[in-house]
Amino acid sequence: MKTLMRARGALYGLAIGDALGMPTQMLSRPQIVARWGTLLAGFEPAPPGHPIAAGLPAGTVTDDTEQAILLGRLLVRGHGAVGTRELAQALVSWERDMAARGSLDLLGPSTKRAVAAVLAGVPPEEAGASGATNGAAMRIAPVGIAVNLDLPDPRRAVRPTLSILTDQVEAASRVTHHTGVALAGAAAVAAAVSAGVSGAGPGEATAFAVDAAGIAASRGHWVAGADVAARIEWATGLVTGLDSAAAADVIYTLVGTSLATQESVPAAFAVLAAVPDDPWQACLLAASLGGDCDTIAAMAGAVAGACHGLGALPADALAVIDAQDLGLTALADDLCALRS
Repeated sequence: MKTLMRARGALYGLAIGDALGMPTQMLSRPQIVARWGTLLAGFEPAPPGHPIAAGLPAGTVTDDTEQAILLGRLLVRGHGAVGTRELAQALVSWERDMAARGSLDLLGPSTKRAVAAVLAGVPPEEAGASGATNGAAMRIAPVGIAVNLDLPDPRRAVRPTLSILTDQVEAASRVTHHTGVALAGAAAVAAAVSAGVSGAGPGEATAFAVDAAGIAASRGHWVAGADVAARIEWATGLVTGLDSAAAADVIYTLVGTSLATQESVPAAFAVLAAVPDDPWQACLLAASLGGDCDTIAAMAGAVAGACHGLGALPADALAVIDAQDLGLTALADDLCALRS
């Protein structure tokens, strides 16, 4: 039962972080501070004139949650495997549905380019050759739930187990983000989620993330970009001893909060290092950063939720997510069943 609660915590944490970051995404840190203060206090509606989310009510999830659900359902349907063409077609259908709903929160640059290439006849293994942004990492949490990390003797098991997980991350990301940078970021998030579901705390989960990022960095196509594993270690060290407001300023200024994987993924782990014991407060901090902070909050929320379990998230926040009828509990349970 503890494993199920941690799996559910991962998906709900992802959705809560995403929804908290919905109104602040793509705003600067000074804009956020001027409107809401140094840290958000809870779910907020998108402000008028927001470049992406204008008109969305407080607590609304965005593409981060919706694409994670999409990937999770494909994993369940495929008994742990995802076909590249199937994923490409599902993403196209999702974007058409979003556009029909009037949303401006559509496919990111790497995903859009790769999906168009696949549908034009480019082999799926080639379509993601330049995808280096954080789209793979933002939706990868279901892979972490579905793939088991054996924690009892990590010194003996970590490398073989992480290699298996990295294989699954690569398979789920190849069509859109088949670069070493993007795979490193996605593997880091998936490994941390998997470790959390297996019983690890945030510090241990981050150590697994660093190892997984190191393995994945040599996969896929090379593109110029900083080493994700090294930047996670560096970023988590930067916030030691800082309160949440000071940590937010440091992460925004030094680590970076853009769509670049080598910024946003280390930023998410820096948030976890700053607020290791409270998933809700970690999500609030991440959503207050500025930049691509709905994605950063979704990643941080997924890992924190996995490490602490569903019971650590506020009941009223869970109710806001449940009101959107996303089917997260059933999906988490189905993904968790794949771990065996």
